[in-house]
Amino acid sequence: MPSFSSLGHTLTTSLLVAAVFLCVSFVTRGQCQTTSPPTIPCAANKNCDTCVPHAKCLWCFATNNCTEYPVSWLLPPATLCPLSQARWGVCWMNFEALIIAMAVLGGAILIGIVVCCCCCCCCHKSRPSRLDREEERSARRREEIKQRAEERKVERKARHDEIRRKYGLIGDADHPYSKFENE
Repeated sequence: MPSFSSLGHTLTTSLLVAAVFLCVSFVTRGQCQTTSPPTIPCAANKNCDTCVPHAKCLWCFATNNCTEYPVSWLLPPATLCPLSQARWGVCWMNFEALIIAMAVLGGAILIGIVVCCCCCCCCHKSRPSRLDREEERSARRREEIKQRAEERKVERKARHDEIRRKYGLIGDADHPYSKFENE
């Protein structure tokens, strides 16, 4: 008779195989054929609105032409178009303002990440030490309370023993009534 764990293992394996089979069965084996639109050269665009939607094109207001964005450089060279006159992505923002805005945004994100990391690191360092100090104080208080309770217990026992001795309730052989206790 199979054990419960081996039965569970077999059931899990069967479910996994069934899930993989279902995933594979829903995927078709045919080739996905997409037709890409014919690429239009950048020079064919005659205004900024038709030029900048293409990521590979750059519009220059100084020369009023659409040229290929030189991806080998991050910034287009000044011989191609001055940065204040170049447009890429949107017509309403020049390349210079785009670079400044991206740099400010990137810097703000980096500063935010650094501040969050510093806050997390500082908070994690201070919490355990604060907790350790509080634990140490409470342990000291518990020890002092335990010590005082032990002292009170010893004092109570001494008082009770003295009262028992006074009234002859302790089985000492030196008190006067000890000889009558055994009879």
